[in-house]
Amino acid sequence: MYVRALALTDFRGYADAEVAFDAGVSVLVGPNGQGKTNLVEAVLYASTLESHRVATDAPLVRTGTERAVVRVAVVRDGREAVLEIEVNPGRANRARLNRSPLPRPRELLGLLRTVLFAPEDLALVKGDPDGRRRFLDTLLTVHQPRYAGVRADYDRVLRQRSTLLRSAAAARRSADLGVLSVWDEHLARHGADLLEGRLALLEQLRPQAAASYESVAPGGGGLELTYRHSLGEGPLTGLDRDALTAAILDALERLRPQELDRGQSLAGPHRDDLVLTIGELPAKGYASHGESWSAALALRLGSYALLRADGDDPVLVLDDVFAELDSARRGALAELVSGAEQVLVTAAVPADVPAALSGARYDVQRGTVNRAG
Repeated sequence: MYVRALALTDFRGYADAEVAFDAGVSVLVGPNGQGKTNLVEAVLYASTLESHRVATDAPLVRTGTERAVVRVAVVRDGREAVLEIEVNPGRANRARLNRSPLPRPRELLGLLRTVLFAPEDLALVKGDPDGRRRFLDTLLTVHQPRYAGVRADYDRVLRQRSTLLRSAAAARRSADLGVLSVWDEHLARHGADLLEGRLALLEQLRPQAAASYESVAPGGGGLELTYRHSLGEGPLTGLDRDALTAAILDALERLRPQELDRGQSLAGPHRDDLVLTIGELPAKGYASHGESWSAALALRLGSYALLRADGDDPVLVLDDVFAELDSARRGALAELVSGAEQVLVTAAVPADVPAALSGARYDVQRGTVNRAG
C-alpha cells in the first residue's frame, strides 16, 4: 500500500497543492513552519479522520475559508482508489470514494492505513491517560474500522449520561434513577464492546511492542503493557462481552453516590489507562528521557508490525522525529523501517535523515512543494 498522490484545497496554509509520490522513501525537507507537517497531517487525516496535532477540525481549514478538501490516491494490490474528505467545521464532514459520495466519512476507514512517528509521541509515555487511550482507540479503528462506530456510540452515550449527572449535581438533587438506569444500560453495552476490542488489541500489541523495544534498546530491561481498568479489583482477561457489560453495570451501581455528588461518570473505558512498565518500574515518572523515547518508538513499531501482519504494509510517516533522537535510536529506527513499502519523512535539514532512508526528496518552502530528486 502506498500514497501515489495528495491534493489539498484550503487545508492549513495551503490554498491549493498537489504532490505526487512513489513507493519507497520520500523525504520532505524545509525549515520549520514551511508546511511539511501539514502535508503528512493530511495523509494521516485521510487514514484516521483525526489530526495528530489538534483535537478539532477548525484549525485544519485555511483562515478566511469555510471548508477544506483532502484528496488522496492510494494504490493497494495494484489497484488505485481516490479518497476525498471535505472538512466542514461545525457541520458534518463529507466523504467520497472514487468521486462517489459515501453515507458517512468513516466508510473510508481501513482503505488507507498509516502509522505515525512524531515528537508528540513522548506524551504517550510521560503524558496523561487520555493520550494513551486515544493511541489505543486510533490503532483499534485502523485495525478494525467497525470500532469507529463503537467509539462514536460510546462517546454519545457518555455525553448524555454525564449531562444528566451534572444537572443533578448542580441542582443538588437526586437524578431520576429510572432515566439514569437506562443510560447505565447503554453505557455498559457500548462500553463493553469498546473494552473487548481494546483488550483483544492489547493481546496482539503486547508481544510486538516488547520485541520492538528490545530492537531499539537492547538489554534495556524489557517493556510490558498492562491495561488498568476503572471497574474495581481483578483482571478482565478472559471475560466476554456479557461479562464485561455486567462488570460495568456493577461499577456504576457501586459508584453512583460519588457520581451524583461529583456530576461525572466515574467508570468505563473513558477512565482507563495503558500502563507502560520498563523492567520493574512504571515508565511514567521513572524512565529516563532515552528510555521514554525507546518505549514510545516501541509502541509505534509494534503498531506497524501488528497492522503488517494483516497482509498490507501500512504507510509509515516519520514527522520530524529524527531530530529528537540520539544517534543510536536514530539508526535503529531507520534500519527497522527502511524495508516498508512507503515511508514519508519530514526533516528540517537533509542531514537529519539517516542514510538508510535515502530516497526521493521534496523541498518545501513557504507552502510550495518541489521535487528535487
